[in-house]
Amino acid sequence: MTNKLEALDIVVVGAGFAGLYAIHKFRELGMSVHCLEAAPDVGGVWFHNRYPGARCDVESLQYSYSFSQEIEADWQWSERYAAQPEILAYINFVADRLDLRRDISFMARVASSIWNADEQIWHITTEAGANLQARFVILASGGLSVTRKPDFPGVDSFEGLSFHTGQWPEEPVDFQGKRVAVIGTGSSGIQAVTAIAPQVAELVVFQRTPNFIIPSRNRPLDDAARQHWAENSTAFRARAKQVGTLYEFPSVGALDVDDAARRAEYQRRWDGGGVNFVHSFNNIYTDQAANDTAAEFVRERIREIVNDPVTAAKLCPTDHPLGSKRICVASGYYEAFNLPHVKLVDLREDSLEAITPAGVRTATVEHEVDMIVFATGYDALTGALTAIDIRGVDGKKLSDKWSAGPINYLGLMTEGFPNMFIVTGPGSPSVLVNMLVGIEQHIDWIADCIATLRERGAASIEPDVSAERDWVTQVNAEADKTLFVKANSWYLGANVPGKPRVFLPYAGGIGRYRGICDRVAADGYEGFRITPEHAPGESD
Repeated sequence: MTNKLEALDIVVVGAGFAGLYAIHKFRELGMSVHCLEAAPDVGGVWFHNRYPGARCDVESLQYSYSFSQEIEADWQWSERYAAQPEILAYINFVADRLDLRRDISFMARVASSIWNADEQIWHITTEAGANLQARFVILASGGLSVTRKPDFPGVDSFEGLSFHTGQWPEEPVDFQGKRVAVIGTGSSGIQAVTAIAPQVAELVVFQRTPNFIIPSRNRPLDDAARQHWAENSTAFRARAKQVGTLYEFPSVGALDVDDAARRAEYQRRWDGGGVNFVHSFNNIYTDQAANDTAAEFVRERIREIVNDPVTAAKLCPTDHPLGSKRICVASGYYEAFNLPHVKLVDLREDSLEAITPAGVRTATVEHEVDMIVFATGYDALTGALTAIDIRGVDGKKLSDKWSAGPINYLGLMTEGFPNMFIVTGPGSPSVLVNMLVGIEQHIDWIADCIATLRERGAASIEPDVSAERDWVTQVNAEADKTLFVKANSWYLGANVPGKPRVFLPYAGGIGRYRGICDRVAADGYEGFRITPEHAPGESD
């Protein structure tokens, strides 16, 4: 990276799936672009999440870029659901194929991004002291990239080895014969437990809230499956742009059929595996009575799988609707509790008091362990943005503006911060859809917007306050139509103490969202203020 303060067209923050596509897209438009990445290499969340069992819950053929038929043809996925090493290998393959690393600075964590209104330029500084200037900043820093560090008393006193699933070391961790504690039973914890359980001498799983887990039914991909995708990929990709992820979407509700038909459909979907189960009927996410039928079906399966009825009861979720927390996909989790060396600690009955030098102390007992795995989640969707000292017009800080929750327009921009775009952050479908579909939609829209500004000779763009206010109201209204708001989930920031309880993603569906974004652009960027190259009163 050059030390000259020559203004780039674009600075991209983050070299995961979103940042890499942004580099490629803006290169195609003939713009100067540079990416700043805090990690030593590409990959984003898939670089850091190397914990045992890490795997995507979107089928691999879908969880991939659609912009290049050549890349799609030259890469072959090995499994229905790709594991972290294969996903990272794919990301590296794309970065190599498109020669993206030459426009990336690694180990370059952004410290600040300051808007200069006179120059209409962003000044970006890294923690290492590098300085860049850019007309536009693209925040592709990831919705699940800032780990929620455990805040238990004594957390630094533990004398054994400890790891956070979201910041896993690159070198392998040997669990063989060890006494291990896993704290947290969201998706990362569930995957880690499933992978670790067969290796350890003793495993203690600390659960605050049980989750609904659907079996993955993962399997190798054969040539027939790959051929079917290749022959239909154009239609599949077009459909995905409207629905996000390709599931079977029914036209009937759970209570529109009799008990036998409903149970048969649940069983078929359960046997098929994956998130497709949650779409067994069209009102699982919106009707509590319908949701109850699906939730009870899963609880019945848990009671069938887990031998000990007391443990099975503790593993059965009863305090939130199925799917209102991120649905978990894994195979073998419930079965792990049938192993004699695996124990479940229900923290609602026996609260976690402290981490000690020897292990984990609850209200009743101290569990001595050799290793602790913290699967305590992320400061989702906003954490990576507010961690940077971002200052817009008149020095306004983004963290101050968002202190009561994120305020933006279309999830893409926020008023007072011109020429700063956010990729798959709060206020957009983001984590509620296949992230690759959301990423490509966002980058394509942003690129078209910036190209239009260049053609018009405009200097900057930012939302109107009224458009921003109306969008926040619409995001909340869409969430209120669903059962998402009935769970204390990270979708609402409930996993981070002190974080405002606001439903963060747009729940109206990516097809509808895409239509809104396209209409806004077609109407001359309705709801945005566009500033000419030289604002009134400025001189050449």
